[in-house]
Amino acid sequence: MTRQRSGSDGGSPARLRVLSYNVHGQRDDADALAAVVRGARPDVVIVQEAPRRFRWRQKCATLANRFDLVVAAGGLPALGNLLLTSLRVRVHHTWCRQYPLTPGRHLRGAVFAECSVGGSRFTLAGSHLSTDPAERPSQALLFKQELTAARQPVVVGADLNENSGGGAWRTVADGLTDAAVAGSGAQRFTFSCASPHNRIDALFVDPRITVLDYDVLDTEQSRRASDHFPILADLAL
Repeated sequence: MTRQRSGSDGGSPARLRVLSYNVHGQRDDADALAAVVRGARPDVVIVQEAPRRFRWRQKCATLANRFDLVVAAGGLPALGNLLLTSLRVRVHHTWCRQYPLTPGRHLRGAVFAECSVGGSRFTLAGSHLSTDPAERPSQALLFKQELTAARQPVVVGADLNENSGGGAWRTVADGLTDAAVAGSGAQRFTFSCASPHNRIDALFVDPRITVLDYDVLDTEQSRRASDHFPILADLAL
């Protein structure tokens, strides 16, 4: 993997391991799913298709426990987007955003949390955009507005439901570093596990954050765990 240099002030930057994962509503091999996440040993997990309906709080807590993590924000208020963290991550403030409903379509949203590791603060964000190309651009714009307004450098994980170069992708990515490109992983596909030929799952970071490593976890377990491969990155904040 490629190391990307950033403008460091000479101090020792805090390290952060981030996993972004569409878990397919936990409809696949739950044991494999838990093993994939625990094996990655992430500090934070940005989840798409997390519990969002009946007893969603209990279900989100159970999912976090299976991953050896805790719930930071999300679930029903973020319409299935969920942020999980290890205990080394301090969560200061959280909020959610719901996108306007298009009649006949799936209601979607986003989740955000201001966090810190050591003395380094950042905003963690996640979203899952529409499969409808007519609906997706407006959702991307609303998501981008929240990211732009964030007070801290952002770390963004999302299932954009389109490949890089698409309009919604460009909207979200504008001004940010694509971790796959920085980590020489832009040719690694994330969907579908049965027939990988799309990179619709993305991890973007503020340019002030250094991408140390990037990987798409394509393993026997991850192919059983979901219809998406998880993406994993090591960052220097």
